[in-house]
Amino acid sequence: MATNDILPILSEKSYAISKKRFYVFSVPRSINKISIAKQIEEQFDVKVASVNVTTIKGKTKKVISITGKRYLNSEGSRSTIKKAYVYLKEGFSLPIFDALEEENEKETKTQEKFDEIAKKEESKSTKKPRRLLSKNKKEEKK
Repeated sequence: MATNDILPILSEKSYAISKKRFYVFSVPRSINKISIAKQIEEQFDVKVASVNVTTIKGKTKKVISITGKRYLNSEGSRSTIKKAYVYLKEGFSLPIFDALEEENEKETKTQEKFDEIAKKEESKSTKKPRRLLSKNKKEEKK
């Protein structure tokens, strides 16, 4: 991550709270709330009401390295990340999840079209045996 990269976090939880004008961003650890708000206002052309920041410490993990015949137990850790929960003012929203919603709407429309086609095909297949039966009866009468 570069020095001032503010990237949105796209997850189920962040999608759920985005409907309440809360958005979650991954931010550098050296940045503060005021500069986060300024950068988001500049980057997305919105007004920020408040910013909450949390730092999540990376998990410690044991690392076993084998060097020749010796085993070396050492402790490593994953990187620490900092999240910013940004609340926008009334009337503002970010277009982060708009593409996802549009994609879901397209999928539902195409699924509805396929369902309609399947129903038509099913009704055609049930009508065909009746027509054959009626033709056979006419032939038998002659």
